[in-house]
Amino acid sequence: MKWIVCVLMSLCVICHEVSGQSTAEIREKIARQIWKNECGGTVQGLVTWNKGENFPSLGIGHFIWYPRGVREKFEESFPAFIAFCKQKGIRPMPILQGAAPWKDRTAFQQADVKGGLPAQIRQWLASKKLMQVQGEFIMRRSLAALERIKRESDSPNELASKYYAVAATPNGTYALIDYVNFKGEGVNHDERYQGKGWGLMQVLEEMKPVTRGPAAAVEFAEAAKRVLSRRVANSPKSRGEKRWLVGWHNRCDTYKKKL
Repeated sequence: MKWIVCVLMSLCVICHEVSGQSTAEIREKIARQIWKNECGGTVQGLVTWNKGENFPSLGIGHFIWYPRGVREKFEESFPAFIAFCKQKGIRPMPILQGAAPWKDRTAFQQADVKGGLPAQIRQWLASKKLMQVQGEFIMRRSLAALERIKRESDSPNELASKYYAVAATPNGTYALIDYVNFKGEGVNHDERYQGKGWGLMQVLEEMKPVTRGPAAAVEFAEAAKRVLSRRVANSPKSRGEKRWLVGWHNRCDTYKKKL
């Protein structure tokens, strides 16, 4: 775990040297942008159950939480977040340990009333301390992903070089952190349509050669859009993923802008 902290600090130092922003400012801006991406920056968005999905999403990173008996190809991240909270000395609400307490979206909507369980969880997640912990969890998850990608890839040094080229600016660091939270690492072979993945590894593979810094962040954004377009083209028609593509592309375009 210590090496992850060191890498995070080194990336933020690079960004500080380029942008003049402090490490704390960079971390806070990244967390707030991810909250805006996933939840519209609202407390209400901290606990949701989207139409067409079999699970709720929680926190600024919309961490997936499966109900009992539900398993899909998407990585479940909320239990890992709760484990991280415990490591940080935070005692979670007892109901948050185990499977999601609602069997389906209808049950969730019935519970989502003033003072209900979803509202209580939102209050807990919205506290200043929990906001900081959520941001740190997302950042560490992204940095740990690089080592797993290198182990999986046939060209680990090339992918690492692209990663650090993107990370040389604050918005590039944000792009790398956000994308893992958004679409995963790309190393899980269950997360494939027609044998093609859509995670960070696939975006790094898709990137064209580019110089370190702002140009790398722009190319990362364009590569991510190409990978996501391919995902939609390969996805089962029954999922109707085309309806999400414009929003996904808009999110990738935020990677090009100064943080």
